[in-house]
Amino acid sequence: MSALHEQTCEACSADAAKLTKTEIDKHATDVPGWTVKSVEGIPVLTREFEFKNFAEALTFTNQVGDLAEEVQHHPKIVTEYGKVTVDWWTHKIKGLHKNDFIMAAKTSKLGD
Repeated sequence: MSALHEQTCEACSADAAKLTKTEIDKHATDVPGWTVKSVEGIPVLTREFEFKNFAEALTFTNQVGDLAEEVQHHPKIVTEYGKVTVDWWTHKIKGLHKNDFIMAAKTSKLGD
């Protein structure tokens, strides 16, 4: 199997299965630097990226936005001076799907 950042998101419907805690833990090892937090009871994959200034943070934000648009899977992105926080989860299922880990891996490739 290819690395997560080389995989493609699959179309996800509202009845798609959420990842179990065991599956989340397994995939989490493939996305170093990312953690799972709970937001209103929904697991969310999150990571903060640091940059030298606002311009670099904004460039990264736009790259993540372009990546999200390509696959129609959109994160929460918070851009501040010198840092960007990206949260991935699947809105339709109110949980985590393998797509979120694929997108986290792709996001890491942009920011690392």
